[in-house]
Amino acid sequence: MFACPATDDFFRSRIDHMIDVRHPLAVLASRMPWQEIEAQVAQVFSRKARTGAALPDLDLFGEQVQRAARASHAGRPRVPLRIMISLLYLKHAFNESDEAVVARWADTPRWQFFSGCAYYEDRPPCDATTLVKFRQLLGEEGVEELLAQTIRVAVQLKLVSPQQLSQVIVDSTVQSKAIAHPTDSRLLETARARLVQAARDNGIELKQTFAKEGKELSRKAGRYAHARQFKRMRRAIKRQRTIVGRLVRETGRKASALGHAVRQALQETLDKAARIATQSRQRKPVEGQPKLYAWHAPEVSCISKGKARQPYEFGVKVGIASTLRGNLIVGARAFAGNPYDGHTLSEQLEQCRILMQDCQARPTRVVVDLGYRGVDADNPDVRIVHRGKSKRLSAQERQQLKRRQAIEPIIGHLKADHRMNRCPLKGEQGDSVHAVLCAAGYNLRWLLRMIARKGLPFCGRFFCGCTPYARWRQKGCVALREQPSPDLSGPVRAGCESWAASAGNSWAVVESPEMNISGTTKSTHPKNRSHKQYY
Repeated sequence: MFACPATDDFFRSRIDHMIDVRHPLAVLASRMPWQEIEAQVAQVFSRKARTGAALPDLDLFGEQVQRAARASHAGRPRVPLRIMISLLYLKHAFNESDEAVVARWADTPRWQFFSGCAYYEDRPPCDATTLVKFRQLLGEEGVEELLAQTIRVAVQLKLVSPQQLSQVIVDSTVQSKAIAHPTDSRLLETARARLVQAARDNGIELKQTFAKEGKELSRKAGRYAHARQFKRMRRAIKRQRTIVGRLVRETGRKASALGHAVRQALQETLDKAARIATQSRQRKPVEGQPKLYAWHAPEVSCISKGKARQPYEFGVKVGIASTLRGNLIVGARAFAGNPYDGHTLSEQLEQCRILMQDCQARPTRVVVDLGYRGVDADNPDVRIVHRGKSKRLSAQERQQLKRRQAIEPIIGHLKADHRMNRCPLKGEQGDSVHAVLCAAGYNLRWLLRMIARKGLPFCGRFFCGCTPYARWRQKGCVALREQPSPDLSGPVRAGCESWAASAGNSWAVVESPEMNISGTTKSTHPKNRSHKQYY
């Protein structure tokens, strides 16, 4: 361990001295608009004023509403917003779970640099459950802001033009839910166990719980199905259905006898159990009531996409929109209830317009497959192109139609590399949040690839503005080694000078109006005349 002259801490060195700032992730950290992201997200976390508690004491004027005396539950200080936002980006960009991304963050200085840390921290930034609460507070609107910022950064760095955003490809896929494969036997056994537990929690004593017989019947049904002895399997399932029906009726009678409050507490459990018992009698769902495929996830739908290897998928339909050229995702939205693909197009394009509004662009041409036929009247402002209009397409549109298949590998990467293959989040909101976060993670990896391909350098002026040097960013053309700003003092000035010195004696951190977006200018050092100079 060595002393770092750029800091006040004698025993710690800055992370930018430990990593290569030319790495794409370090370059992206210097280009992301962190202040704007935090400003958009911070309003969700504003503290809510607590309402007064009615005290039982009465005075001459009746009962008064006052603040009840109680201990503060403020807890420890919050984790910085930038760290939490960075963890969500990194989790889906590098295909990590909540526990794994927190553990890997503690071991990776480059990830800590991306999160805005000045010094290396050999400890997790937070508990993994903090990410769960953070996602719930963000909601769909908050994570859409994270996706919109990746699109905006791509436009600002000139990796994609606003004209390219006006032509998009839209397709749908299935985001599977993290549930066991639904079978009648498994669902009936789950309903029996949940009924018994709910009755016990509410003080209801049942005549018989069928615990031993229920488990044995579930095992028998699975063995008979494997041996293709379907008559015996149906006989076991029929007995399971009889047991669930008896428990539902007995629990309902005893709950009504105890009172209306107990009946209301058990109503949801009774309805789910009766629904599972009813749907196991027939293959088709009851009129106006979809099938229940998971006790804890009633929003799951059975979707058939015509795949030979996987005829049925259990989850939610997700619409994906990407640019026609460049393969940047500009929209991802979950649609509950398995709607027709064409009926989701208007909502998908509405989301694209919202995400592109900061880039001064909007989709005007959409390339789709035949699943989106017949919705031209619902989208009059957009030209819809598919091969069902072959005689009405121009030569340019026929050429663009060949690019429609480009969205298929994008969906494949979303599922294989960015966690869209299985959604572990709860409820319909969890489905929506997970789909958008997967798209944001894909765009982050897309930005890293494009930065490496284009050779964009580390931009000191953006980096200094997003960490400790906000006032320095507002100054004009400043060469730190020769003309330091008077506002810089102490460790701030030393940190900038140290970074400039680490880049080379002839290099400086400069903010100049003639510098292009890539941050490069003509090199003057004899050793650097053949390549770009990094600022």
